[in-house]
Amino acid sequence: MPVVVDFEGALRKIQWKVELEMLDYHHYLPIFFEGLSEPSEPAKFLADRGCDELILGGQDKILPVLPQLIIPIKNALQIKST
Repeated sequence: MPVVVDFEGALRKIQWKVELEMLDYHHYLPIFFEGLSEPSEPAKFLADRGCDELILGGQDKILPVLPQLIIPIKNALQIKST
């Protein structure tokens, strides 16, 4: 994965190993959305923040990927949060 958890004191954020513009959104965006149903850390954190940052930085790359996101979003919504 092109991302790692970065700790700044008590704050967690993600650090990308490559520029967002260089990522293949058809490959990575569905993976991050599938990770939203992951219950364990740090996968849950990476999926949440990764989705946010990919959506905010994706601009015109997101619309063509939407059909691939339907099933991962549906699965994530069916998971009960604890």
